[in-house]
Amino acid sequence: MKITPFQALACPLEGGPLYGNGSTWRCAAGHVFDIASQGYTHLLPVQKKRSRDPGDSKEMVAARRRFLNAGFYQTIAAAVSQAALADLPDTATASCLDAGCGEGYYLRQLAAATGEGQTLALLGLDISKWAVVSAAKQDKQPNWVVGSNANLPVQRGTLDRVLCIFGFPVYGEFARVLKPHGQLLQVDAGPDHLRELREIIYPALKPERIADVQAPKGFTSLSTATVRYRLDLSGSETIADLLAMTPHVYRASAERRATAAKLTDLSVTVDVRLTRFERSALR
Repeated sequence: MKITPFQALACPLEGGPLYGNGSTWRCAAGHVFDIASQGYTHLLPVQKKRSRDPGDSKEMVAARRRFLNAGFYQTIAAAVSQAALADLPDTATASCLDAGCGEGYYLRQLAAATGEGQTLALLGLDISKWAVVSAAKQDKQPNWVVGSNANLPVQRGTLDRVLCIFGFPVYGEFARVLKPHGQLLQVDAGPDHLRELREIIYPALKPERIADVQAPKGFTSLSTATVRYRLDLSGSETIADLLAMTPHVYRASAERRATAAKLTDLSVTVDVRLTRFERSALR
């Protein structure tokens, strides 16, 4: 297994290639982006931010780091890694982007699963600075950048794999940066995902409809698999971390959050859908 630096970054202002130069990245137009002391690069221009501090908060990132590092979603990570590494050549470097990488758990798991002789160039991107800082502190091997899926700072047609795990897919951008026949791996919550927790924090659950998986423009569908298992949680801190790392923490009432905070044991269903799309050949 070998992890090599990702080199196909693009300037978020004018789209040309970025060239590494010591502790900076530079483009031919003269734009310069510093590599922070923690080991990440900020490639989200202020004029493209929708808020002053977009993405997950420092507290959400810390909760997610504790929960994921405890191994509760390792089964999901293993399924993603197996799918991502399938069909990759052993003799060439493969490039992979985790679009919405959070604190980097799934990219670290992918690196650990890489086979002997395989070489990966890994890039983790998230709109949350706090997430990217956490990822860079935990592993220096991948490149970590603050950026947006809506304007990926990646050169056209340079990626073999894009991961979008519980994220916000922007299919036009994913199609732009993938090589022909490169793959997008998308993980979404299934209808029963964390149902038991949702039953506690919401007065009623809306009926879930399982939609047919349609290939987005520029892609063809390869496969869809379900990852489903029971998860037994002990300790109010662990349950609080699970709630804090999901969007449900914003949607639940203060009273319902207080009810969840009193729990010391909870058994929940993990139910996610892993879909693989292939980038259509360019014409």
